[in-house]
Amino acid sequence: MIGFTYAGYSLWVLAWGRFFPDPVRKRPYFPRATAVMAVYNAADSAVAKVQNLLSLDYPTEKFDIVVACDGCTDATADALRRLASPRVRVIEFAQRRGKAACLADLVKVAPGEILLMVDVRQRLERDALSRLAANFADPDVGAVSGELCFTDESGGFAAKVGAYWRYEKMIRGAEARSGSVVGVTGALYAVRRDLYVPLPAGTVLDDLLTSINVVRDGYRVVFEAGAVAWGTPSATSAQERVRKVRRLAGNYQAVAIAPWLVVPFRNPLWFRFVSHTLLRLLVPWLLCLLAVSSAILAFAHPLYLACLLAGLGGLALAASWLPALAEWMPVRLVSTFLHMNLYAGQALVTYVRNPRLHLW
Repeated sequence: MIGFTYAGYSLWVLAWGRFFPDPVRKRPYFPRATAVMAVYNAADSAVAKVQNLLSLDYPTEKFDIVVACDGCTDATADALRRLASPRVRVIEFAQRRGKAACLADLVKVAPGEILLMVDVRQRLERDALSRLAANFADPDVGAVSGELCFTDESGGFAAKVGAYWRYEKMIRGAEARSGSVVGVTGALYAVRRDLYVPLPAGTVLDDLLTSINVVRDGYRVVFEAGAVAWGTPSATSAQERVRKVRRLAGNYQAVAIAPWLVVPFRNPLWFRFVSHTLLRLLVPWLLCLLAVSSAILAFAHPLYLACLLAGLGGLALAASWLPALAEWMPVRLVSTFLHMNLYAGQALVTYVRNPRLHLW
């Protein structure tokens, strides 16, 4: 099961995309679009992001921006209003409610046919929106995910995050070539306005549920590698842990909000959702079972002893304090694998302790 989760499914979806491709009929296409963004106490970042959005290479008369200040206690709203752009609308909410609740209200006032969903931290390439929009020339496409790239993956924990993200993008690209991706990149994706379904106020993974709702309505969700958002990877394991545990815990919440996700005949992406998402949540517990069973049976058969030694060797490599060894690619991959599964195990504990994960 562990092998299928991280290797078998990847090989299956790569083969499916290779032998049964379903290409997107893209062409230059410029429907009216509205960028939708929720922020909390991020005056400098919000201004920089809106300026970045205003600079996108897209017809100005067909593109505007709506921003929600989610119970901000700083000068975020005032800073945005000082931009004095007729294409920017700022809406303040007195109480902090979380991203999903803000997005539901913003979509009601967004005039665009296409909604550009973005976060405040990442910088978009100038052609990002144009590249996303070209996919909507295909009437079967309901949502398009952009690509998140990292500005610096030179070393340390950032290199591990970068390696994992490249693996993840490989899978998403194969999923898109053969049908639909399971989830979109929250930092940059676009969806047809009439397909957007408001989500419960406490939703963490609005990007996941939005994309699967689109597929449930009979449309495709694809991946556009040319639409790039630039972000900064986590520099330390502590930074990555906070971000990753919250997102992984959001998967448990998503199933609680929409139980139909795990029903084969109701979720069109059931096999991909289970293989790509849910099984990864199960792997840390499978690893524990493998470790215990291998230890018990270590002297009963060489196979179990080999499994036990392989596990102990992996732990030793991941915990290595030698800088030269820590930068060796196999060691980085083993360390990333162990860190990600540690986060997945913590995610279940986090969700059980606090199902209300939605606040920033």
